[in-house]
Amino acid sequence: MLVAAAVCPCPPLLVPEVAAGAAPELDAARAACADALGVLAAARPDRLLVVGPADRAGPEVYPVGARGSFRGFGVEVDVRLGQDGGTEPGPAPTETGGELPYGLAVGSWLLSRNGWSDAPVEGIGVGEDLPAERCAALGRDLAARAGRVAMLVLGDASACRTLKAPGYLDERAAPFDAGIGRALGAADLAALAALDAVLARELKVSGRAPWQVLAGAAEDARLTGALLYEDAPYGVGYVAAAWS
Repeated sequence: MLVAAAVCPCPPLLVPEVAAGAAPELDAARAACADALGVLAAARPDRLLVVGPADRAGPEVYPVGARGSFRGFGVEVDVRLGQDGGTEPGPAPTETGGELPYGLAVGSWLLSRNGWSDAPVEGIGVGEDLPAERCAALGRDLAARAGRVAMLVLGDASACRTLKAPGYLDERAAPFDAGIGRALGAADLAALAALDAVLARELKVSGRAPWQVLAGAAEDARLTGALLYEDAPYGVGYVAAAWS
């Protein structure tokens, strides 16, 4: 049964080495993510499922120790899912997964930064082509696993909030993001389940599928939500929330 969830944005810029001189601009977002992870730890879960965006529809499964890297952003920062950094390699890529997609790599970095050691970790990648009903079914299956399940759910809102945003300015972006903030802050499962996948794709929203997996997982959990952070630096919507 799902006992808690942390919702965090997943821009690689959360990693200070990637952000370089701009790193302080996301200090508030990093602090909110740390607070959300604290809620997970307080729930004393038996396992933590890290759900984030992937290139393929998936779901793609990544075991504890799966490797990720930010070397593509010009920095020598490597991560392993659910493990602190070190010299020992993680598992080699498999047919089910491979190197962690960037969202799960950011999740791994957040866990390591906050010293996560409270429960075993597994990663699940879901892409924008995974329909809402399949996201919900996946969430229900994940929540039905034995024991107390917690979820770290990663994803960004629109990338179209300003003229300099990655997706340029789209007038639909701000109201869409506002709805996401309300839904995540209130743990509104119906609103998350009803997110428009076509519009989300057009607005370059990476979190739609992960959030809908969360909505499916929380159907019988009766969790309440708290919005911890909402902003759009660099024209991209970032939201952090905690459900408990």
